[in-house]
Amino acid sequence: MKQETRDGIFSRDSYISAYVLGEEIRVYCRYKVKTGVEKAPGLLVVHGWMGAAEPDRKFVEDGWAVMAHDYCGKTGTRPHFTKYPERLRHGNMDRTVAGPARAQDLDGKQITDPKQTSDYLWYAIQRRVLSYLEQQKEVDRTRLGATGYSYGGTLMWNLATDPRVKAVAAYFGIGYNDYYRDKQVWLYNVPYVEPPKSSGEEIILASIVPEAHVPFITAATLFLNGSNDHHGGHERGLESFKKFPKNVPWSFAIQARGHHDTEKIGHNTKFWLEKHVLGKHVAWPEHPSSEIRLDAEGVPELVITPASPDTVHKVEMYYALKNPCSYARAWRDTSSVRQGQQWIGKMPVLNVDDYVFGYANITYDTTIVRSTDFNAAIPPKLGKAVATDKPSSDLSGSGYSAWSNIAELEGPKGIQGFRPTNNGRGSGTEQLHDPKWQAPAGSRLSFKFYCTEPQTLIFTAADHNSVELEITASDDWQEMSIAPERLINRFNQKPMSHWSSVGKIHFLPKPGSDLTKVIFADFKWVP
Repeated sequence: MKQETRDGIFSRDSYISAYVLGEEIRVYCRYKVKTGVEKAPGLLVVHGWMGAAEPDRKFVEDGWAVMAHDYCGKTGTRPHFTKYPERLRHGNMDRTVAGPARAQDLDGKQITDPKQTSDYLWYAIQRRVLSYLEQQKEVDRTRLGATGYSYGGTLMWNLATDPRVKAVAAYFGIGYNDYYRDKQVWLYNVPYVEPPKSSGEEIILASIVPEAHVPFITAATLFLNGSNDHHGGHERGLESFKKFPKNVPWSFAIQARGHHDTEKIGHNTKFWLEKHVLGKHVAWPEHPSSEIRLDAEGVPELVITPASPDTVHKVEMYYALKNPCSYARAWRDTSSVRQGQQWIGKMPVLNVDDYVFGYANITYDTTIVRSTDFNAAIPPKLGKAVATDKPSSDLSGSGYSAWSNIAELEGPKGIQGFRPTNNGRGSGTEQLHDPKWQAPAGSRLSFKFYCTEPQTLIFTAADHNSVELEITASDDWQEMSIAPERLINRFNQKPMSHWSSVGKIHFLPKPGSDLTKVIFADFKWVP
C-alpha cells in the first residue's frame, strides 16, 4: 500500500492473504526496521481489543524488525483494516459490524466446533503474519519474539505454542474471563459454586481460551498484569504457571492496584526478549517462595523468601481482605522487615473468618521485578488467629498510596495531601472496598481541598453514580461534605441511597477545567 524511509527507518504498509477454513482473509500489516540492518531479530506486535496495528518504535530503534497487523476488522472510518469474507464476518470485532463469536455463533446458537470462534481466526491470522515477518530480507528467522497488549495478550498464549517463537510477553490477557469472570465464579467465593456450563462454554474452555494452551507452550513466557485489571482473576491465571511444560521458562509481575497499566513493571519485557530471543546474558532471578502464616500473637503475616536475596533492591508487600472479586480488591501496602534470607510483613485483619490475600513484588539490582505467587488463607485454619485491626472513618490516615495518578505532597499549613497528575484520566481509589474503610450507616464523605482557580469536577461513585462539584477558589483550605443523595445514577436517574455499598470513587475534570490544579486532603466519613 505504501512504503517510505524517514529518519533512518524503513516502513511498509501492505495486505497479505491468509487462507483460513477455505476462505481468503486480506490481512493489513505494518512493518518497520532500521535501514541497512541485516540479520535483525523479528518482533510481532499484537494490538488490543478494537485496537490498531502499530509497530513498537522503541524496539525498532533498538535494532529489531517489527511487524504489526490488524485483526479488528472493519470499524469506524478506518481506510485500511483486515477484510474478512462474508462467511467469516464474525472476525470483525465491532458488534455493529458482526462479531465476535465465542461460545455462541452470531445467530445465538451454541458452537459445536472451536473453528467456529472468532479467536480461531485471530490465531490463524497471527501465525500467517509471523510467516510474513520471518520472510523479510532483514530478519533473522531463528530469532523471533512477540508481544501482545490486552486482547493481544490473550492471543499470545496460543502463539507461544508456535515453535518458531523463542519468547513472548503478554500484557494482561491471562484468561479465565469466559465463564469464570462473566458468571462471577471467583476462586475465593464463599461458598464456592460452579454453575452449569453451556455446551459452547465447554468447547471454548477446553480449546480456545488462554489457559487451554498452557500445556503446549514452547516459548519463554512473560506475563505482566495489574492486580485490579478486569481481564479475569489473576490469581487463577497464576495457577497456570504450575502447568507449564518442564524446561519452558516463565515469569510474571503484577502491578499493585494496576488497571490495564504496567508502567512500573513494563521494563521487564526488554530484559526478557533480550535474554530469550537475542541470547544475551541476563541474570533473571528464580521464582520466589511465599506463604501466609500466623506470628506468635496469632496475627497473619506474609513471609517471602526471594531467590538471590543479596541482589534484592527492595521488597514491596501488599495485602487485601475478604473480597473474592479480583479487580475490586482494595490492596494495602504493608511494610516488611528482613530476617536473614526472608522478608516478613504483618497483615492485621478485622475478621479472622474472612479471607486474607497477600503477595509481594521483588525488585532486584538489575531493576527486574518478579512477583510472588498469590497467597490466600482463612486465618483460623493456620492456628489460633486473632483480629487486631479496627474499622476507621479516617480514609487518609494510611496515606494515599491507593489513589491513582497522584503525587503526594505537603500543602499549605503543612497538611499532607495529594495533587492529581493526569487531567485526562483523573484520579480515584478502590480503598472503600476494604471493610476497614467502608462507610458507617448514615455517613457523608468529607474532604479538604485547596485551589486558587475555580474548577468544576465530575465526581463518580461505584462507576455509575455521579455529581458535578464546584471547586471554588481560595487562598486557604476549604472543606466539602457530600451526602449520598447528591449523586445520581446514570441508568435509572435515581439518587444514591447510601455510601456503605460504594467501593470506588473517582474525580474527573469537566471539559474546560483542570483537575491537576486541585490539592486534596483529609478524606473521612462524617455523621
